[in-house]
Amino acid sequence: MRIRPAGAHALLLDCTAPADIPEAALVEAWRAELWRRREQGDLNAVEIVPAARTVLLDGLPDPSATADLLSRWAPAVTAAAAATERAGVAAGATERDGVAAGATEDDGVAAGAGGGDTTIGGGHGAEVVVPVEFDGPDLPVVAGHWGVDVSAVLRRLTSTRFRVAFCGFAPGFPYLTGLPADLALPRLPTPRPRVPAGSVALAGPYAGIYPSASPGGWLLVGRTDLPLFDVDGDPPARLGPGTRVRMVATT
Repeated sequence: MRIRPAGAHALLLDCTAPADIPEAALVEAWRAELWRRREQGDLNAVEIVPAARTVLLDGLPDPSATADLLSRWAPAVTAAAAATERAGVAAGATERDGVAAGATEDDGVAAGAGGGDTTIGGGHGAEVVVPVEFDGPDLPVVAGHWGVDVSAVLRRLTSTRFRVAFCGFAPGFPYLTGLPADLALPRLPTPRPRVPAGSVALAGPYAGIYPSASPGGWLLVGRTDLPLFDVDGDPPARLGPGTRVRMVATT
C-alpha cells in the first residue's frame, strides 16, 4: 500500500496488494477500517471514497499525521483482507453448478415474492435484497461466455452474495463484487444509446444496476423496480460502498 498526497488536505491510498490478496479485497478492508476508525473518533476525515484500486481520504486537517496513522494500521488491515480472501476461497470451493452451499434454486424466488422491506440489518454493511426480473436481452450471451445454460446463470446470480465495492459512472451506480474472477465478461463492442433505469448488468468482474437511464455497454441480464438514488435522501445512494447485496428472482 502506497500513500500519496492529493492536494493540501487529502491522501490517496494506492492499494497495491500482495500476490495472494486481490486489490478489491484490500480496498474493502481499508474502507471498512477507515469508516470504523472515523466513527470511533480515531480518524478525522470529511470524505472516504473507495474506488477499484484506491481509497481517497479528503478533508484531512493534518495529512502528514494521518499518513503516519495509516502506516501503523496497514499490517492489521492487510491481515484482515487476507483472512477475508481465504474465507471466500474456502466458501467458493463448496459451490457446485454455480449454487453456493446452503442455497437452493428456489431460494431467490421465494424471497422475491414476499415484498416488504428489502433491507436487512442496518448501518454500513447491511444487506439489501434486490428483486430482479431476469429477462435481460444479453442473458444468452452471458450463458455462452460462461459455458452454461441461462438457468445456471440465474442460479449463479441469485446465489452470489455481492458487496458494493464503490460507486461511479453515474450517481448511485454500484459496482458489485462477488463473482469469481474467471467469470469476467467483456462489454458490448458498441454501447447502447439508452439503458433503462433499474437495469441489472454485468461487465468485467462486476455486476451493476443502472440507477437512471443512460448510455451503457454492460451486458443486460434483468431489471429491478427498487429505487437506487434519491438526491434528497440521506444517504442519496441506496447501495453505498460496503453494502451487501442479494439478488432474488421475482418470477
